[in-house]
Amino acid sequence: MDTAGFLATPEPTAEAQRLFDDDVAELGYVMNNSRLWAYQPETLSGLFELIRNANANANAGDGLSLRQRGILVTACASAFGDSYCALAWGGKLAGLSEPETAAGVLTGTDTGLTPEERAMAGWARKVARDPNGTTEADVQALRDAGFSDPQIFTMTVFVALRLAFSTVNDALGARPDQALHASTPAPVRDAVTFGRPVAS
Repeated sequence: MDTAGFLATPEPTAEAQRLFDDDVAELGYVMNNSRLWAYQPETLSGLFELIRNANANANAGDGLSLRQRGILVTACASAFGDSYCALAWGGKLAGLSEPETAAGVLTGTDTGLTPEERAMAGWARKVARDPNGTTEADVQALRDAGFSDPQIFTMTVFVALRLAFSTVNDALGARPDQALHASTPAPVRDAVTFGRPVAS
């Protein structure tokens, strides 16, 4: 049986084919998580649109840069134990900085980050691991690092929505693609020692 994670491959639809075509145009292959989300490609599009809107609707100056988004996703994916997003966004962050910087975010050392970025990464890990365990002091630490309350709200929504995406992928057995793993810098690959193994 052809599978998408733990599920049978869904019947093809025009919406799913567009999802696959976008992958091929951007990456040269269809991602394993796209095969899984072929069950509800419109839901995936809606989720990503919600993530974009959360950042776009931030007040002027309160939106997240691509590097900041890379730090947040890489930190929360590693804390959550999601190897797929850790490889994908760790690789993106490596391209926006250095492979060693991305590896540092994955391992929690945060080598190469500014003090402000370290605060962001620490917050993303707390949200991913135990959102009920955060305190006013944790939020104040973000303020002390220079973030406004609107910025703190934006980064929290961003992390929470990324975790929703990871939860579906991880729970239903989507494994990182061989091509993704092969294209990721070695320091990033070596730092991803958690989550589901790379697809064979």
